[in-house]
Amino acid sequence: MSGAIGGAKGAGTRAYAAVDLGASSGRVMVGRVGADRLELTEAHRFPNRPVRTPDGLRWDILALYAGVLDGLRAAGPVDSVGVDSWAVDHGLLDADGALLGNPVHYRDARTEGAAEQVWRTLPAGELYAATGLQHAPFNTLYQLVAARGTAQFAAARRLLLVPDLLTYWLTGEQGTELTNASTTQLIDPRTRDWSRTVADRLGIDLGLFAPLRLPGDAAGLLRPEVLEETGLAGPVPVTAVGSHDTASAVAAVPASGERFAYICTGTWSLAGLELTAPVLTEESRAANFTNELGLDGTVRYLRNIMGLWLLQECVRAWGGPGLGELLPDAARVPALRSVVDAGDPAFLAPGRMPERIAEACRATGQPVPETPAEVTRCILDSLALAHRGAVEEAQRLAGHPVDVVHVVGGGTRNALLCRLTADACGLPVVAGPTEAAALGNVLVQARAHGPVGDLAGMRRLLARTQSLTRYEPSGGTARWRAAAARLADR
Repeated sequence: MSGAIGGAKGAGTRAYAAVDLGASSGRVMVGRVGADRLELTEAHRFPNRPVRTPDGLRWDILALYAGVLDGLRAAGPVDSVGVDSWAVDHGLLDADGALLGNPVHYRDARTEGAAEQVWRTLPAGELYAATGLQHAPFNTLYQLVAARGTAQFAAARRLLLVPDLLTYWLTGEQGTELTNASTTQLIDPRTRDWSRTVADRLGIDLGLFAPLRLPGDAAGLLRPEVLEETGLAGPVPVTAVGSHDTASAVAAVPASGERFAYICTGTWSLAGLELTAPVLTEESRAANFTNELGLDGTVRYLRNIMGLWLLQECVRAWGGPGLGELLPDAARVPALRSVVDAGDPAFLAPGRMPERIAEACRATGQPVPETPAEVTRCILDSLALAHRGAVEEAQRLAGHPVDVVHVVGGGTRNALLCRLTADACGLPVVAGPTEAAALGNVLVQARAHGPVGDLAGMRRLLARTQSLTRYEPSGGTARWRAAAARLADR
């Protein structure tokens, strides 16, 4: 359940502020946590509008920081603050600790060709065996290679990933939180430390990075200037959380036992398993699975899928209608009439998404979706098909069977997508919680400060307190296998 917090603290209940930044918006959520209580309310939400400058696509990090301060002011008294965001992007600081320009957006084109440049020194297979990260053209490693030779990079003395940068501005203390560091392609998932072999072979100075922190570690206290601006009474600790939002979201999967898959849905779909050790085989690399680090020694073994970005871009291109109108119409469109590869990097850049989806269908000899409802159904069928492929392959590659798929994040509001995912996977889908990243953020803070126990205890509390919806599969999986074969044969 979620709802307004209001009222006095109950016995043993504490309040935590979760700064949760997504690719299209940021929010400050307040969680109240006790032995049998987990309630979340939104203190403040603000847009995240990247800006295209003559130098390329940039994050407006000052606007985001202003939104964080506004959110902390609206949150009122809290026992701790934690920050999570998307992965890989970062700010560069000079020797005085000043920011050297707005962070580059991962969808910027500057990394084109950077991977090939890296592979000439360190072949892709060796890089995967050392770091376990899937190939994504925007990984921090490739961003660093692309930045070489620039005046900004020459002046840089520190690199802070986005949530660590905001934490630094809040506290004056620098650190690199591990779950997000694992997305840089510079961490060895076996040792859970920097891969000095990779850094040395590619000439990357690991001294750019601040010392590693673990979720739950102290990250400093709000600076006096922050207390004055937000009206908070100090001291207010800042606690390191799973600062990669997917790490926080997976921590908030309300699963019991180990036989589950998860899909973190939003701008991206991150579909996979929670493991105790990475899978670093060549077959895993060929299937483009990643090994990112989670709480308590876990590994997030997953595949990145384009996610609801495809639909968000279409709605933006159409200028409407809203999802409330689109989804009922899409539900009436014949199933699996046309599908596209929802993991195709061709869909990464913004712009012309309806036309690009039509072009992909035309290229594979399928009916071309024309109306917004037909395009929407194509996207949702394609996402469900991609979810199926990731869940099936992850189980096979890791030797880790599952009985249920947990869907968390913004996609839980999309009942059609959840139902299609259950049908495609041939497994029950449990949808919820929607604000998984914020809840995971809050729970790690709560665990660090006392009211909550281990990861299993966190998940039991989630299952008792959050609204969950179960979708049973129907219709068999033969038609989904046939649709996958259509794409495989292209």
